[in-house]
Amino acid sequence: MRINADFSQRVVVRPEDYNWVSSPAMGVERMMLDRIGDEVARATTIVRFAPGSQFDAHTHGGGEEFMVLEGVFSDETGDYPAGTYVRNPIGTTHKPHTDEGCTILVKLHQFDESDTAHFHIDTTKAQFQPGLVGGLSVLPLHSAVNENVALVRWAPGTRFNAHQHWGGEEIFVLEGTFQDEHGSYPAGTWIRSPHLSRHTPFSDEGCLIYVKTGHLPMENAA
Repeated sequence: MRINADFSQRVVVRPEDYNWVSSPAMGVERMMLDRIGDEVARATTIVRFAPGSQFDAHTHGGGEEFMVLEGVFSDETGDYPAGTYVRNPIGTTHKPHTDEGCTILVKLHQFDESDTAHFHIDTTKAQFQPGLVGGLSVLPLHSAVNENVALVRWAPGTRFNAHQHWGGEEIFVLEGTFQDEHGSYPAGTWIRSPHLSRHTPFSDEGCLIYVKTGHLPMENAA
């Protein structure tokens, strides 16, 4: 299976584009954003768990990174409410379940072998740092040889400088509306911009976004 598998192309998926498909587990549905492979795949997916649902125990052959968007996600290590960021490196195992139901943004099989950090962060309680321009604040989540991950909060009316994405950029809009010269992106929108792409982002109403940079293929690198 190949979904949005050409990483040289810009991709935008808004909530009205969602197409939920059933997973092998009852009560668990998936909106596939990008995917290379079948049930075991390099994938970026929104996963929706119905109340009381669970997924079979499994091992993360290529690592797992996820952000809890709604509800409470649980496994044998604990309960993770909305706003929790989790990294499970290569070789870790768990059996997910949820009592009240939850929705997560999850990325699979995208870890470098040297990236062994295993942790979670409750971003609702973490301290953001001032950004590069007024109105911008940043919560760094993780940095590895092949990626940088952060949450970025935009106050209403914030404008950022034009910039180029070395190694690409991936954004998921968590709250509010994110904008650039290409369009407007409400909460729930996923944007993947390729290596060497450029834009000038802003937000009129304010927003909170998940951002990952430096992790996409660089076929066009000099």
